[in-house]
Amino acid sequence: MSASDNLEQWLAQEREVLQVLAAGPGPGVAKPEQIAGKTGMEVMQAMLRGEIPHAAIASTLDFLVIGLADGEAVFQGTPGPQHFNPMGTVHGGWFATMLDSALGCAVHTKMPPGRGYTTAELSVNIVRALTPKVPRVRAIGRVIHCGRQLATADAKLIGPDGTLYAHATTTCLVFEMKPQ
Repeated sequence: MSASDNLEQWLAQEREVLQVLAAGPGPGVAKPEQIAGKTGMEVMQAMLRGEIPHAAIASTLDFLVIGLADGEAVFQGTPGPQHFNPMGTVHGGWFATMLDSALGCAVHTKMPPGRGYTTAELSVNIVRALTPKVPRVRAIGRVIHCGRQLATADAKLIGPDGTLYAHATTTCLVFEMKPQ
């Protein structure tokens, strides 16, 4: 498959997700009763169906969750001029936030009801600059281990042609969520 075919598929998938999210409650925080008794995967799927709010940071930084599987989350984004550093390339914070989102949501898919997580450590390796010539990138996060107290995951940030722009790892603390 060519890079342009791949990009067309990415854009079609993005349009579908954006249409669903636009019909939902918009960005925000889910109410406790909306997530009570649900697994992390069920919460993420409800968000992708537009039933509960999605993360506002995604709108701010122009990326969104595109797909989910058990232990995996795929984000897609378009860095724009507002994300550039003074050298005209994408700021490292954009890379880090998109990768952290894919990593964290991959971990989220493994959470049983009543369990949560937070990033304890994030390591990002930027291997190639992102410039305005790159139309979209995807962060693909995958869980390596998910235990009762710790979870680890890795992610890659790639272009439609398969070019690697960055990779990352995380360690997340897993804990019991207190009822609100």
